[in-house]
Parts: sequence; structure tokens; C-alpha cells
Amino acid sequence: LAAPDRRTWSGHRDAVLLATTYNTGARVSEITALRLQDVLVDRRAVHLHGKGRKERVIPLWKNTATELRAWRKRIDDAPDAPVFPNRHGTAMSRSGVRDRLDRAVAIAQRDCPSLRGRNITPHTLRHSTAMHLLQSGTDLATIALWLGHSSPAVTHQYLEADLAATAAGL
Repeated sequence: LAAPDRRTWSGHRDAVLLATTYNTGARVSEITALRLQDVLVDRRAVHLHGKGRKERVIPLWKNTATELRAWRKRIDDAPDAPVFPNRHGTAMSRSGVRDRLDRAVAIAQRDCPSLRGRNITPHTLRHSTAMHLLQSGTDLATIALWLGHSSPAVTHQYLEADLAATAAGL
């Protein structure tokens, strides 16, 4: 998350994009669809438009809200403007998000060799969010709501992964 160079416009965008994706556990389609009107900074929350026309409001951690507040000063202030625009001012594409994540991972690998050879995708951030919430004591029903899963049964895979990691001593 710290890899992008925040001194540049695209690096600042990428850092906030990755932090927001991790905080919210959003799908790539939800992040690319995020509009300024969906960022409720005063309430420290974002309104995500998910699969199957399901919508949810996700709380923002204080540092993510602070980053989004600063980022908003660098982009178009129209309510329907994309929060994470590409260089042309339109919403980033799925492949654009993947490209920016790949660049961040390549930089992060220099200081974190354990990332080498790993397939880190935007969906990996979503899984990491789920594991973070689970390991911090958040119940499965809340994680299911946070991620926009159709039921807690879908979220059960994270509990199994956490138990397997614990058993393996990770």
C-alpha cells in the first residue's frame, strides 16, 4: 500500500485507490464505479454499488478517510466524477486498476521479497480485507455484509483459511 509515489498525481491516486480498496474490500467493479457523491467523508463511509444492484455503505478507517479527503482536492469536484480517474479524467478500467496494482507490487517486492512470485490481484486485496476483519474479531455475518456477500455461508471460506493458517503455524 505504501509503494506508489504520492508525490505524483498518478502515484497519489494509486495509493488512495489501494487503501480504499483494502479498507472497503470492494470488488474492482465497485471501485471503478465509485463517484464523488459516493464518498461520505464527513460520515467516514463510502457507498458501494455492488453485484446484482446491491448497495452497501462501508465505514472508512480514519486514515483512509483522511487520504480520500486530500485526494478529492486533486480531482474534478462534480458529484458524478469518478473518484479514481485515469489520465483522461474518465473512470479507470478493470485492466487499469490491475496495471497500477502490478506496478505497486513490483516496487513493494524490493523491500518485501515474500511478494516475489505471488499472484497479487485486486481480488487478493478483497481477501486480505476479509482476513483482517476476521482476525480482528469481526463476526462472519458482519464480514459478509461488509463484502456484499449473498450470505454468511459464502464468507465461511475465510474462517476455514484462517483455521488452516493457524494450524500450519502461519
